[in-house]
Amino acid sequence: MRVLIVSDAWFPQVNGVVRALSTTSDRIRRFGHQVEVIGPGRFKTVRCPTYPEIRLALAGPGRVGQLIEAFAPDAAHIATEGPLGWSARHWLRRQGLHFTTSFHTLFPRYLKMRTGLPERWSFALLRRFHGAAAHTMSSTESLDALLKRHGLPDLVRWIRGVDRALFTPVAPAKLNLPRPILMYVGRLAVEKNLDAFLGLSVPGTKVLVGDGPARPALQRRYPDAAFLGVRQGGALVAHYCAADVLVFPSKTDTLGLVMLEALACGTPVAAFPVPGPNDVIGDSGAGALREDLGEAIKAALAIPAEVCRARAAEFDWEVSARQFLGNLVAVRTAQPALEAQTA
Repeated sequence: MRVLIVSDAWFPQVNGVVRALSTTSDRIRRFGHQVEVIGPGRFKTVRCPTYPEIRLALAGPGRVGQLIEAFAPDAAHIATEGPLGWSARHWLRRQGLHFTTSFHTLFPRYLKMRTGLPERWSFALLRRFHGAAAHTMSSTESLDALLKRHGLPDLVRWIRGVDRALFTPVAPAKLNLPRPILMYVGRLAVEKNLDAFLGLSVPGTKVLVGDGPARPALQRRYPDAAFLGVRQGGALVAHYCAADVLVFPSKTDTLGLVMLEALACGTPVAAFPVPGPNDVIGDSGAGALREDLGEAIKAALAIPAEVCRARAAEFDWEVSARQFLGNLVAVRTAQPALEAQTA
């Protein structure tokens, strides 16, 4: 089967959306399918306002449609609601072709935090975008419930996984910092609620792995924290293994792949009891979820590594990729794409 993925989030961006899509694409190829990704790298781009490291494609439906037509997909999936997503949506609808979408990012909350724009306005636009799809893929029950409240139809589940061949206990990075090491991994941005973590009065060292627009201001406000920048691959794994707790202060993430990666390395999670952490940790005992983040950190320090790894083992990328494939529809019939291939 020829599978097309259109995404405004793609390499060289480093985030959970890119990791989910790239890992899923790799697994699908291993199953013997062809995958084509239309990302920003094929077009002229401009910097995204307030996210300068993210490039937005300058591409209209005509140019995106030419690429879709050249690939001639059996199934088309639009992963993001950016310029490429809207262009692909427009062209596919104009041709009478069917497609699926997925929901990754709570942009309505991000926009409200940054601009004060009411969430209902943003969700109205998202309803229009996803309402044209045969299905919209959602990663968790919590996200399902939120999207249903805002009127998004035809939701289907697409779980996430963790690469346990990569994220596994290894020799920890040598940080030479007072313990316990309380680590955050991810973008340094206002929507990640980092002040809730960095403003805590708790023993140990607060370590941040990642980068983003909020880094200069955070470094000025919290000079005692260690800002290490981006780590990838084996270096990232070694840093997870050097941490005593992964602290996940965000209240806006739809999932949080970094929690799964930390758990696979044997590192417990401390977070607020909100969607994302509730879905990853649940009642597994692999993390501590508290309204008081300091208390969550204290409780998480006592969690054994084997409990964390056992929870991570429940999230498998091969299962995720097969679920993704099962959700796809044939571009010309809107019937399940895999059934169309075997009919």
